[in-house]
Amino acid sequence: MGIVYKNGSFLRTGYTTGTCAAAASKAASEMLLSGKAVAKTELTIPAGKTLLLEVEDIERTDLHVSCAVRKDGGDDSDVTHGLLVYADVRKSDSQGVHITGGTGVGKVTKAGLDRPVGDYAINTVPRQMITEAVTAVCEKYGFTGGMDVCIYIPDGERIAEMTYNPRLGIAGGISVIGTTGEVLPMSRKAFLDTVRIEMNMRRLAGETSAILTIGNYGQAYLAKKNIPAKDESIKISNFIGEALDMAIESGFERVHIAGHIGKLVKLGAGIMNTHSAEADGRIEILIYCALMAGADNETLRLIADSVSTDSVLDILKEKELLSPAMEILKERTKLYISNRVKDRIKVDITVFSNIHGTLYEIRDEGD
Repeated sequence: MGIVYKNGSFLRTGYTTGTCAAAASKAASEMLLSGKAVAKTELTIPAGKTLLLEVEDIERTDLHVSCAVRKDGGDDSDVTHGLLVYADVRKSDSQGVHITGGTGVGKVTKAGLDRPVGDYAINTVPRQMITEAVTAVCEKYGFTGGMDVCIYIPDGERIAEMTYNPRLGIAGGISVIGTTGEVLPMSRKAFLDTVRIEMNMRRLAGETSAILTIGNYGQAYLAKKNIPAKDESIKISNFIGEALDMAIESGFERVHIAGHIGKLVKLGAGIMNTHSAEADGRIEILIYCALMAGADNETLRLIADSVSTDSVLDILKEKELLSPAMEILKERTKLYISNRVKDRIKVDITVFSNIHGTLYEIRDEGD
């Protein structure tokens, strides 16, 4: 669809399920009102770009037209890439454009999402795109009646099981989403929007505390401690600082962050985005902690030559410096976390190694 330059590479952009639904709706409306087949349809998306999209699997009768547009995630492809998003359009007995969902489009079952409980998960912006596209076709052909539009995705229910939808309270299919109509490669915003939605839903459900895990390691480790983190935790990836900000905004009283030292060691230098592309410093932080714990020059050199946090821990354990070094790291972490949240939320932290087990825990007792 387009090309962007990001992180040293030229990457292809894509378009959303909302764009597919709007384009299919426009093409079906045009075929219904003109009586002619449409092989491609032009659609201007909220991002300001005009797309020419191929129309597939057309079915036409005198009463209705259905067709599909295939989802293209560009170089940020996810499980919805390649899905056919269909629109079935027919003339309505009432004025206006009336949008509903069908097979493979999820229904909202929990408060806190874009649509009310019981509604099909066709979000506000895609609804606006569909309405504008269909209205423009009606005006083009001088049609003054109403139109009924049903969006359906035959493979949507199966694909939904591979997404966050069941946890987020969307049952029976995928969501028709998108605010710009465009999918940008490696979208940080899309992931953080999912985290924000899950936090808001949990607060609306009355929860006052949350478990935040960096990834699968954190979930698995908490499960060993009889905390079913896979079901109860919110996965925040590398975005610790932003997740804390969102937890505060959502009104949580306490969060518990669990993660491997390979990520969470960076908190000891105030690094709140732990992705290696943002900052590293793992070994340097551990050198500082070892130095303050009394390590000699030989030990510091061994640490400097290490390539992983686990190998550093092996050295510290051998030199009988593991506990004091972790205590220093713990205090530094508490300082930077405290500076970030400023007493607006209590933050507990569990830092572990797959080899050495729990390295330290922070329990925020407050005042």
